[in-house]
Amino acid sequence: MKMLGVKTLLLVLILSVMLASMVTEAASGNKVKRVKPHKPVKPVQELLTCKSRRSKCFMKRIKCPVECPKVKPKNPKDKACFLDCYSPKCEAVCKSRKPNCNGPGAACYDPRFIGGDGIVFYFHGKSNEHFTLISDSDLQINARFIGLRPEGRTRDYTWIQALGLKFGHHDFTLEATKAEKWDDNVDHLKLTHDGTELYIPEGDSSDWSSTKGDIQVERTSTTNSLTITIHDLVEISVNVIPVSEGDSKIHNYQIPSNDSFAHLEVQFRFFGLSSNVEGILGRTYRPDFENPAKPGVAMPVVGGDDKYKASSLLATDCALCVFSPDGTKDEHDSLMMEYGMLDCKGGGNGITCKK
Repeated sequence: MKMLGVKTLLLVLILSVMLASMVTEAASGNKVKRVKPHKPVKPVQELLTCKSRRSKCFMKRIKCPVECPKVKPKNPKDKACFLDCYSPKCEAVCKSRKPNCNGPGAACYDPRFIGGDGIVFYFHGKSNEHFTLISDSDLQINARFIGLRPEGRTRDYTWIQALGLKFGHHDFTLEATKAEKWDDNVDHLKLTHDGTELYIPEGDSSDWSSTKGDIQVERTSTTNSLTITIHDLVEISVNVIPVSEGDSKIHNYQIPSNDSFAHLEVQFRFFGLSSNVEGILGRTYRPDFENPAKPGVAMPVVGGDDKYKASSLLATDCALCVFSPDGTKDEHDSLMMEYGMLDCKGGGNGITCKK
């Protein structure tokens, strides 16, 4: 009987210990554990500098903003850090890597330009002909127009299909290649430098530069977008797009089913143009230019076909062209004002720009 009582007691003790353990585990499971939140990782802000002696920011080290810490962000849709070497502020800002069709220096759509003075104007030109956009002593930029003229119209609908650049004794061309059916995943850019076709691998931030380093080309998306930089002369943002079915219906373009009319959206930023600069777009940067396009007009069209028509994409023979491959520019005559960073708001003919 005593042995039975001892065994019973031991069993009760074991069960009590097990029950107490279960209660303890349950209680500990209900406790809220305090976990210290991870401190956000501050992005590494790149440092930039200007290497041009003409810049007021020459050799100053400028830090990129936290909002856009990288010059080449991994996500092509993110804004990039940009240092405007010709701005008196000497500060880095966040900037889209694609052309801004509502900013100064833009040439988009059925060519709608925004001049250096911030005024919107249209220049229609003619299909399959070439016109000079910029002609300065050390820089020439021509455009090839493509288009069509539906029955009953008095003029062509036109778009910029290619650009030809001349600087010194070098030339560079880029064009949107024809596409029957548009596909964003197919690259429609063709490039040449001094007559040799260039191949730049597809992919964001894939780039190329000349042997002397005077011109650089960088893709700003996997396909169909890039930036061309000619040091101390110009930066050009380019995007290739088709004429959409929606735009064709709205404007009655009557785009055929076998041609998407791939064309260029472009935005130029110029550095130190002379006061004698010419061209459809160039003249709007002259301090003495009075733009005939009236603000507020639905479609202010300006002429100049006879003055700025060129014989080819790389010709410098327009009536008012001033380019000279051996030309030198008087630095005191350079327009150091930078129009690319004007604050422009609105759309269509309602754009206003402030310095």
